[in-house]
Amino acid sequence: MSQPLSDTTIALVKATVPALEEHGLDIVREMYSRMFRNPEIRDLFNQSHHGDAGSQPRALTGAILAYASNIDNLGALAPAVERIAQKHVGLQILPEHYPYVGEALLGAIKAVLGDAATEEVLSAWGEAYWFLANILIAREDRIYTEQSEATGGWNGWRDFCVEDVIRESSVISSFILRPADGGPVMEHKAGQYLTFWFEIPGQPPVKRNYSISSAPNGQTYRISVKREPQGLASGWLHDHAKVGTVLKVAAPAGEFFLAEHPERPVVLLSGGVGLTPMVAMLETLVAAGGHAPVQYIHGTHDRETHAMRGVVRVLAENARSVQVVDFHQTPLADEVKGLDYDEAGIITDEWLLANTPVARADYYICGPRPFLRHAVSTLSLAGVPLERIHYEFFGPADELLAA
Repeated sequence: MSQPLSDTTIALVKATVPALEEHGLDIVREMYSRMFRNPEIRDLFNQSHHGDAGSQPRALTGAILAYASNIDNLGALAPAVERIAQKHVGLQILPEHYPYVGEALLGAIKAVLGDAATEEVLSAWGEAYWFLANILIAREDRIYTEQSEATGGWNGWRDFCVEDVIRESSVISSFILRPADGGPVMEHKAGQYLTFWFEIPGQPPVKRNYSISSAPNGQTYRISVKREPQGLASGWLHDHAKVGTVLKVAAPAGEFFLAEHPERPVVLLSGGVGLTPMVAMLETLVAAGGHAPVQYIHGTHDRETHAMRGVVRVLAENARSVQVVDFHQTPLADEVKGLDYDEAGIITDEWLLANTPVARADYYICGPRPFLRHAVSTLSLAGVPLERIHYEFFGPADELLAA
């Protein structure tokens, strides 16, 4: 167990907050530059989030600033620590990787801040880094243990074969995955994701997270992937992953998941490809046969981009307490309201507050950042407690939500 941080360390770290506000992004970019000189460390990360236009440097800058600002109130950072630990497990970060990060961080602070980074400041940041690192290492060890001990669980990368490919819309396809060894798979919590290691010719190893879009069944997983413009991994999956293709997969992870026995009404709210964890949640809720009312509310452009509508409608027909409402932002000329969609336009604040049980429901939200930020802000301002607002976004946390 880590020793408590000394008062001197806390004071010195908090004193660096103004410098971090001014130079934090430069420090983080220098840190990554130092880390990525080691190919083994570089290949641990999702490279699409790095570079001058990448979002991960901004995300880490915000995280470091939040840590420094709250170093005397670390309880405020507990949700962020859990999210980081889950991401690390997906990427297969291990204790032996942490010294490389610590060395790069301290070297970057010294390089960017120069004489302002005194030995006392560097020593304080070293202590603060290892205090947090040891918390993460301990939590990650527990997650790895849970994964290895679960029926069908595993650590590291496991080979899965593509068993089927299903075209869900003009931009989304589903891939059914079964272990190459023929064994069972760990039952995930609806909402969690799988991490993939892609070996694409001419590219360094590529890591990506994709939400599992099916309820747990102990035998297979389903991911439903949108072809992103210029998307290296999504493009490769759509163009090259066929029945029989073998993929390297890490065990399910993630801190965003459905409550095990929902007692309050459940609202599943998604935009675009954000429907993937919502479909898994809906399948799970229908299979459980609970009595809590469920609303599935989804927004997309039109019929051509609307994925898994048939799957969702069949689920709703087989459940007594499920209501489905589909929004098409710009319906095609031949679309019929009530048949192809339920509401035209976007999901407005007014509609959401008037048509969902704001005073009682648990909200699960996933979609593009603007969609997510707006929905969380709307519900928070309407008085929904944060413990009833659960959300997932794809990519690093490079923006603080208005809530």
